Amino acid sequence: MSLVKVPFGELKRNYSKIREDIDRAVAEVLSSGWYLMGNKLSEFEHNFSTACEVKHGVGVASGTEAIQIALGACGVTAGDEVITVSNTCVPTITGIESTGAKCIFVDIDTDHYTMDPEKIEKRISARTKAIVVVHLYGQCGDMDEILRIGQKHHLKVIEDCAQAHGATYKGRHVGSLGNAAAFSFYPTKNLGAYGDAGMVVTNDGEIAQRARMLRNYGQEKRYHHVVKGINSRMDELQAAILNVKLTFLNRWIERRRQIAAKYISALETLDIVLPMDAPGRKHSYHLFVMRVKDRPRFRENMSSHGIQTDIHYPVPVHLQPAYGEYRDQGVFLPVTEKQASELVSLPLYPELTDEEVDHVIRAVKESIIT
Repeated sequence: MSLVKVPFGELKRNYSKIREDIDRAVAEVLSSGWYLMGNKLSEFEHNFSTACEVKHGVGVASGTEAIQIALGACGVTAGDEVITVSNTCVPTITGIESTGAKCIFVDIDTDHYTMDPEKIEKRISARTKAIVVVHLYGQCGDMDEILRIGQKHHLKVIEDCAQAHGATYKGRHVGSLGNAAAFSFYPTKNLGAYGDAGMVVTNDGEIAQRARMLRNYGQEKRYHHVVKGINSRMDELQAAILNVKLTFLNRWIERRRQIAAKYISALETLDIVLPMDAPGRKHSYHLFVMRVKDRPRFRENMSSHGIQTDIHYPVPVHLQPAYGEYRDQGVFLPVTEKQASELVSLPLYPELTDEEVDHVIRAVKESIIT
């Protein structure tokens, strides 16, 4: 009997289900002869910002540059400090450092892996200009308290929503909570392009206008450069693809939540720590991340069952070789460092079949070391 294999992700399945709609949208762009800064981008900016329940959307070339541009549009510049977390994907840090600012790390919440608001104020200095809240794995950060701290200390709050499309906080969509927000549409995201793409969203018209200039060489109008900007423009092909995929996003997230609920129901009696919806928040399950005691053995056992797992993230940013200047901040990050050795992600995407989900559950039950 052949081994049933469940890949951690398989983007071809998604494309095959909506192939006709995607191919039609791509052909329309190609035949139009207009490939940058056109109607498809304007349409997607409107549609996505409306879905986030904000007034303005500014399409850019990647989620990393969305963070850079959002911060720059909020006035962050060289020499400033930005508070964020080390338990994140490196692009969060790349976006911050691209403004010339320095990262100041705070620890994460033990249960939900997002920024611990109780740790923020001790890390604020005279140079602190902003807080970048990472909504991690599909879980929204504790925004009420973070926004309160931001307002108290006159700091801008930027949401890193790269992993949180469709998540909500007390009924409000992520991206609508801070001064501005950055989204990634990297292909593996809940809403993924077929290449790199990103967006800055905000309710502040001045921030939106600065973001539009920063993404396009700092131009207010053609050949009239008001600020020093960069080249970060979402192309028409990606905008057209994302317009199609946006119409499916809600049902894809509901399928993600169904699979997550099935995992949790079946595995909750095991000696592992499962993800959960934090109070008042709706998890969009970009990833299903749990904690196990012997991760190498667990992953080896899962592989023997044909199940591909992954780790998000095995090494916190402040311990990465490229970021040695932040290593001494580890004294503030005991939870981040401890959990980095325990976290493991199971396959979770809308195209998983019920049979595959059941196979993953059986494999987990047989792979846990007791």
